[in-house]
Amino acid sequence: MGMGAYFAFLRPPLLPEDARYVGASMAQIQSAIPGFLPWISRVFGVLGGYLFATGVLIVYLAAASFRDTKPLPTAVVAISGSASIGWMAVTNFLIDSDFKWLLLAFILPWLVAVVASLADDTRGSKAQS
Repeated sequence: MGMGAYFAFLRPPLLPEDARYVGASMAQIQSAIPGFLPWISRVFGVLGGYLFATGVLIVYLAAASFRDTKPLPTAVVAISGSASIGWMAVTNFLIDSDFKWLLLAFILPWLVAVVASLADDTRGSKAQS
């Protein structure tokens, strides 16, 4: 949810690494595509909303379903985490982002939650047997 708020309200339209990746200065980008920076700010605002919403859903899922020892909540969190923060981290390594290690650190709580839930699922299914 914090990353969503950052993208929606705090992230600048382009980071220095963005301009470096495309091989142009900020001035060149602004000159070549005058409406780009306001547009990309709105795109990041929408992305931030999705990130925040995903965080809310994962927190709810964790609070309401992980105690249930059914595999579906764990699978949903594993897939949603892989598709969201997992892919974001991979992409930031592909573009050699300045923030790639920080984003990789965001995967750790998600990974711990999935592993802990799998362990609980295993214990729960053994207890029901």
